[in-house]
Amino acid sequence: MSKIINILTNANYESKKTATNLHKVLTKYGYEPFNGFKKNAELSICIGGDGSFIKAIHKNDFPEMPFVGINTGHLGFYQEIKPEEVEKFVKDYKDGNYQVDDIKLIRSDIYTKNKTYKFYSVNEVVLKAAHSKTIHMNVFIDRNHVEKFSGDGVLVSTPSGSTAYNFSSGGAIVYPSLHVLQMTPISPMNSAAYRSLGSSVIVPGAHTISLVVEKRYKDSNLLLVDGSEYFFNNLHRVNIRLSNKTIKKLVFSNNSYWDNLKDKFL
Repeated sequence: MSKIINILTNANYESKKTATNLHKVLTKYGYEPFNGFKKNAELSICIGGDGSFIKAIHKNDFPEMPFVGINTGHLGFYQEIKPEEVEKFVKDYKDGNYQVDDIKLIRSDIYTKNKTYKFYSVNEVVLKAAHSKTIHMNVFIDRNHVEKFSGDGVLVSTPSGSTAYNFSSGGAIVYPSLHVLQMTPISPMNSAAYRSLGSSVIVPGAHTISLVVEKRYKDSNLLLVDGSEYFFNNLHRVNIRLSNKTIKKLVFSNNSYWDNLKDKFL
């Protein structure tokens, strides 16, 4: 087995300092650290915050090797290791004192008049109107019409992503191992003219959520895929489901999820 370990870091001073120390410690324990990404590495270590972790996953096309994060950012839900714990982490890794968790991804199929696009998300996908306008769309779950939504947009998150934009939008926290999607309305309108669901809906992962925009938004829409923005001409429908595709993340404590939840939000 290769002993190459990728080190992926943002430009933050603390991250670069941590990367230098990590390089020394990995070398000390017999590994070959690489500052960047090699496909034949056995592990990728991402230094930064959750944003850096997700960018690294997308940039390297959702690789099969496991990832682990060292947190030099603010929140750090995906970044389990603290900078001062680097040597302990490397020793635990060498001794096999960890488990590998699969993080489920969202698959979004975007249908326009002439073309189909496919995206994967770690946290969420959001459909909104361009220029921060109100959007009107019909929402279907497995071809069953659920509602005509009016508001700022509709967000669909993975269980792992439920603590991110979804949580800020009033959605529920969902345990990462559950095979579900969460559909959360963003500023839904409720009046004599418009009626939209005001709370999240938990959907089995095998079901497909379809968002069909009204014709006036076919050229005036905004799709957010883990924060990256996309605009489409002649947009008709966005189909969203939980993918069989996963990424792998190292976990060094059985209690890390609950500790993270308490540390970050309480």
